[in-house]
Amino acid sequence: MFRLSVLLFLFATTAAADPKVIDGDTLEVDGIVIRIEGIDAPEHGQRCGNWDCGTAATEALAGLVEAGKLDCEAHTTDAYGRVIATCYAGGVDIGKSMVDKGLAWPFEKFSDSYLAEGATAKAKGLGIWSGPAQPAWDYRSERWAAAEDTAPDGCPIKGNISRHGKIYHAPWSPWYHRTIIDTDDGEHWFCTEAEAKAAGWRAPYWH
Repeated sequence: MFRLSVLLFLFATTAAADPKVIDGDTLEVDGIVIRIEGIDAPEHGQRCGNWDCGTAATEALAGLVEAGKLDCEAHTTDAYGRVIATCYAGGVDIGKSMVDKGLAWPFEKFSDSYLAEGATAKAKGLGIWSGPAQPAWDYRSERWAAAEDTAPDGCPIKGNISRHGKIYHAPWSPWYHRTIIDTDDGEHWFCTEAEAKAAGWRAPYWH
C-alpha cells in the first residue's frame, strides 16, 4: 500500500514529462513503466494478416498521449514491476479509445474493463476484428516457447548494449532475431523481463 501511494505521488509530479511509448499498451514516464489497465494491444512488429497491426497500435497510443496532459490512476503493480493504471490524455480514456478503434483487445483474463467496447468494435469489424488477428497473449506465448527451446539455459530475453544504452528484446520484439548477444562485451541473456530490468536494461521505445 505504501509503494502504491508513492507511485501515485510520482504520477502527479511527472505528468508533464515526455512519455515514451514502448508499444500499443505500455508507456514510460520518468522511468516509471505504465501498463494501460484492461487492454492488450498487438505487439510492435506483430502482423494481422497483411496489416502491420502492431505498428498501428503503437502509433495510435503515441497519438493519444501527445494529444493532451497525461493523468494516470494507479491500481497495482504486476510481476514485471510495471504500474497497472487507467490513463487519460486530455481527458480521453486511453484504454477505451484503443479498444473503440479496434487497436487493442479487452484483456478479460485480468479485467472486465472495456468488454462492451470490445464487443462493439468486433461487431463493426474494426481494426483487429477486420480480418485474421492472433490475440497478443497467444502471439507472445508462441514466440516465447520457440525461443526458450534454443536460448542458453532456457532464458530467451536478449540484453543488448548499443549506442542507445542497455536494451532488452523479448522474443516478440521485431529486432529479436537480428540481435546477437556477445557475453564477452557485457551483454546478457535473461530469464524474465523483471530480471532484465533489475539488472539495468530497459525495453525498446518504438516511438
